[in-house]
Amino acid sequence: MRTGGLLLAAGAGRRYGMPKALVERDGRLLVEHGLATLRAAGCDPVVVVLGAAADEVRARADLAGALTVTNPDWGGGMGSSLRTGLDALAGTSAQATVVLLVDTPGVTASAVQRVAALSDPGALVIATYHGERGHPVLLGREHWAGVSALAVGDVGARAYLLANPDRVVTVACEDIADGTDLDRPVR
Repeated sequence: MRTGGLLLAAGAGRRYGMPKALVERDGRLLVEHGLATLRAAGCDPVVVVLGAAADEVRARADLAGALTVTNPDWGGGMGSSLRTGLDALAGTSAQATVVLLVDTPGVTASAVQRVAALSDPGALVIATYHGERGHPVLLGREHWAGVSALAVGDVGARAYLLANPDRVVTVACEDIADGTDLDRPVR
């Protein structure tokens, strides 16, 4: 079964002071790091959703091999980026997708693989870190329409996952990754 990867990299990074896709860390842009993580985990196809500074990200980042789409409503929040990415994946043979945020560089390919090991069209899987839910999140194809319907504003899949608690499986990943998101630059 094919498991896609979906990298959400459209935000302006207002608290950060710049689009996080363009933040350089360890010699490469965060968008390149996220894409490499999904690829190394075996996700195929990989969709990268851009928005803020999309032209600059395309000019500076190596996104070869990814399906890159632009969310025209990126300013409205993560929900529209998730919808844009799921729409792009709908035309592929992927039966599930692993969703990763560009600002979670501590998530490893091993964590993505651990979550993706439960891939199924009906799956809903969330990585946890010391009992706290985080990323990556796996969404089976059967849930994409429902997730899209509830993904509004700055809410991605959270509302759908909360509405379906009996279907959600959590997978501890703190031993192989760090799910911390980068909200502000390290000074």
